Amino acid sequence: MQYTISSILGMIDAEDFVIPEIQRPFVWKRSQVRDLIDSLYQGYPTGYIITWKNPDVKTKDGGRANGKKVLIDGQQRITALMAAISGEEVLDEDFNKDRIKIAFNPLATDENKRFAVQDASHLKDKRWIPDISVLFKPDFKQRAFENEYAQNNPDIDLDELSETLTRLKGIANRQIGVIELAHTLDIDEVTEIFIRINSKGTALSQSDFVMSKMAADTAHGGSLMRKAVDYFCHLAVRPEFYGNMIRDKEFGESKYAAKIGWLAKDNGDIYDPDYGDMLRVSFMHQFRRGKLADLVSLLSGRDFETKEFREDIIADSYDRMDKGILNFANEYNFNQFVLAIKGAGFVSHKLLNSAMTLDFAYTLYLILLDAPEIPNDQIKHYVQKWFVLSTLTSRYIGSPESQMDRDMRSIQDKGFLSFLADTEASALSETFWTVTLPQNLETSSVNSPAFNVFLAAQEHLNCNSLFMNGLKVGDLITISGDIHHIFPRAYLRDKGVNSKTKYNQVANYIYLDPQVNKAISDAAPCEYFGRALRQCETKELKLGNITELTLLKENLAENCIPETVIEMDASRYDEFLIERRKLMAAMMRRYYMSL
Repeated sequence: MQYTISSILGMIDAEDFVIPEIQRPFVWKRSQVRDLIDSLYQGYPTGYIITWKNPDVKTKDGGRANGKKVLIDGQQRITALMAAISGEEVLDEDFNKDRIKIAFNPLATDENKRFAVQDASHLKDKRWIPDISVLFKPDFKQRAFENEYAQNNPDIDLDELSETLTRLKGIANRQIGVIELAHTLDIDEVTEIFIRINSKGTALSQSDFVMSKMAADTAHGGSLMRKAVDYFCHLAVRPEFYGNMIRDKEFGESKYAAKIGWLAKDNGDIYDPDYGDMLRVSFMHQFRRGKLADLVSLLSGRDFETKEFREDIIADSYDRMDKGILNFANEYNFNQFVLAIKGAGFVSHKLLNSAMTLDFAYTLYLILLDAPEIPNDQIKHYVQKWFVLSTLTSRYIGSPESQMDRDMRSIQDKGFLSFLADTEASALSETFWTVTLPQNLETSSVNSPAFNVFLAAQEHLNCNSLFMNGLKVGDLITISGDIHHIFPRAYLRDKGVNSKTKYNQVANYIYLDPQVNKAISDAAPCEYFGRALRQCETKELKLGNITELTLLKENLAENCIPETVIEMDASRYDEFLIERRKLMAAMMRRYYMSL
């Protein structure tokens, strides 16, 4: 179907047509707004917009309430029109309200220079109409405007001016194609339609649908909940944004503002959730479901048994999401969860490679707070074990939502302790520790789950860095260290090992003190490990600070380096990798059992 621009803007004003993105930062450049207006003036096509009708819902008195149309694609174009034509303020990236004013020059001979983003020059130059939105106001009097413009520009042809202004105002009657999706379509179908129509656009996520649903709701506080999610995630990354947030008077007076204000003094980066993460955790621990598609249905009032849409389900779903968001944002909850992750050795965001795994771990933390069979002082212990288990086994990497949904239902049916025991028995078998895990270390990716867990294990077990007694691996991870090669890269390449995948194996990686790395340079392992051994005899420091043989052997063990390395050159590189992978897997096993 086709709607005129004025009709769309009118429906938005009447709140029959909801544009969620008006509550979020406008990401278009101002020049893009100018170009859109110019395209409409020239009569060029501007594409389709897509709306998704909220279902009509059954009310408590037996009547039906009509669902609103929610804009799910085309938000930036419509927001641009609201800014340029209706004169609405938009939010910039810092959530400050601002106007985007488009200037117009009726006298321009070059059609490419008719429109411009307003600056000071357009206010001084009488040839320019500084803000075209005045022409679209209901009380605009064109004849009086033309006469005033002619007084300031005596050479103007009034007939030409009248035609030009009428053409400009005609933008409001330009039609935009609207694809209206029925409420009976599920999220997967809506997403597929979106991709087919808008293959070059940004793919819609399920969290986008949830945010759109919430923004369209005023009866149950959904729009404020959405702001709480937006602001929390923004503050988590940029605490200084707090000053901008409190300028939002409506939000500042809500209960959410006080609950997230603590982030203004938080500079941690272990868990900086985006709005998808926050929605997922808030939903999962309240509803014991893992698929956000279910949340969209619940916020629409869907009864999964009768397939009806009911107002009481909407009210209940928003009430539970409200509790979920507040639980997520609670300062004590959030900080205790972060402490649990850091306490397991994941002291830097560099060791975290899966947001979904973190999300489920925080969900579990919030669930266990209400589990009577789990003492409060044991909650972190179980969260740590589950986080390491799910990281090691890449549990939430492939099809995370399906796995999360199964896990939530299993926890609900069995209780967490039985679920954990069953999962450990099946996922962490003897074969896993001795065969699968060493195989998982056959990779050159420093961000592989197995390698990240190994580094976390070294930190948790308080391991010293190679050749240094007292300088911990954890210090190098968080402060000043870097990953280097045990068999130096230049050395291997000189010996004919030219494959990056081969010499960059994670089993060849280690965190080293910068001075130790400099002393090693490109020497063969048998040469520099031999130096370290002789240092234990001479007591003369040449490499690190270890001068006792017992300490050196302990140091090799805590870095999972076989003692035979002292005899190894490039010809035994493959042997070294195999042996070290076994030692790394064994350390991770001890680490997991110690949690």
